[in-house]
Amino acid sequence: MGAEAYYWSVHSGPELDLLLLHDGRRLGFEIKLADAPKVTASMHTALTDLHLDHLSIVYPETKTLPLGERITLLPLEALAGGTGGI
Repeated sequence: MGAEAYYWSVHSGPELDLLLLHDGRRLGFEIKLADAPKVTASMHTALTDLHLDHLSIVYPETKTLPLGERITLLPLEALAGGTGGI
């Protein structure tokens, strides 16, 4: 079965660039252009409200780094290469 993809936002402001539902998992992705993006309140809201298994912050550098429980800084090249980093 294929994945389902969504954009998520609420009127009060929090949003998530991509929500993937795949094989029973709920995966969130935020796309950032910054070299060192930080975890935001909006990301924590998405983790909680959407019951995400994992949140990846995709950025234009080369290192995969954990930023917190269930949150990873993920290089764009890892996502484009299909490794997904999670």
